[in-house]
Amino acid sequence: MRSYDTFLFDLDGTITDSAPGITNSVVYALKKYGVEEKDYDKLCKFIGPPLVDSFQEYYGFSREKALEAVEYYREYYRDKGIYENSVYGGFEEVAKTLKEHGKRLAVATSKPEPFAKRIIEHFGLAPYFDCVAGMELDGRRGTKAEVIRYAMDLVRVKDKRGVLMVGDRKHDVMGARSTGIDCLGVLYGFGTREELAQAGADYIAETVEEILDYMCVGR
Repeated sequence: MRSYDTFLFDLDGTITDSAPGITNSVVYALKKYGVEEKDYDKLCKFIGPPLVDSFQEYYGFSREKALEAVEYYREYYRDKGIYENSVYGGFEEVAKTLKEHGKRLAVATSKPEPFAKRIIEHFGLAPYFDCVAGMELDGRRGTKAEVIRYAMDLVRVKDKRGVLMVGDRKHDVMGARSTGIDCLGVLYGFGTREELAQAGADYIAETVEEILDYMCVGR
């Protein structure tokens, strides 16, 4: 049996349902370029991956233009969109149970760290987490792998075999694999079983409560 003592959680789509705030912020940014996007499914693709990458991939923006679009996005997000958000039902109880079992918990998100900290504190989840790790506002620490390494440094991981990344998108899985840790993909967020499986998730859970099944697993 393998026992995980450190759980790294993605934020958007794993801890919180952030779709309203993120999609509204993207719509706000796109309007600055005369783009009226009404396809909700396309907007939801922005949830999870780095925003700069998404503006380039889905709208053909140059990197310079994408960086500018991120600034417009933040104009809406920092005061309004950040709170158009809700914690997934059952998550707080899961976090509480993990802590009661002596596990270390950390947030590892591609969202800017100051925003992530505000969200965790706003919803009263700060007591459950040893740290909140995110990207820098200037774009540094911009990949999921970099954020994961940073989070592991903050909680002083000594043995990566005891670390489990929990996330809902392929970027979480790929970041975990590139840093040499296992990953649990969750289906209640914004990714699909196919996406997570193709990325190489070690496990897949359908519900928030199933996360507790992976405190100790047979390998």
